[in-house]
Amino acid sequence: MSLRSPLGRALGHGSAKSGSSHWYAQRVTAIALLLLGLWFVASLACLGGASHEQVTAWLRSPTNSALAVLLVAVAAYHASIGLQVVVEDYVAGKGARTAILIAVKFALAVAAVVGVLAVLRIAFGVAA
Repeated sequence: MSLRSPLGRALGHGSAKSGSSHWYAQRVTAIALLLLGLWFVASLACLGGASHEQVTAWLRSPTNSALAVLLVAVAAYHASIGLQVVVEDYVAGKGARTAILIAVKFALAVAAVVGVLAVLRIAFGVAA
């Protein structure tokens, strides 16, 4: 029998900071990605055999372009949260962990910006 309080027994046995918010955000973004992914696949299936002009006209629709931007942004955020958990769990050195997390977040931010700009470029009809 220990005379330590429950708080005293719990201290030092892991993080009690943002674990639940990460878990919740990962689940919410997973559901959003499921819905957006189903929309995207169904839309592309309906466009099967369409010409390049027809697909770009489809993406120029405000609803479709907004949903495509949302798909890119949510996918990047979901990947960021998931990869952060993987890196924190499996990279032992604190310096290496920090460097990898910065590199991953930077790469995902660049990918998200490029994806959003590509959708917006098509949506607003900017020529290459």
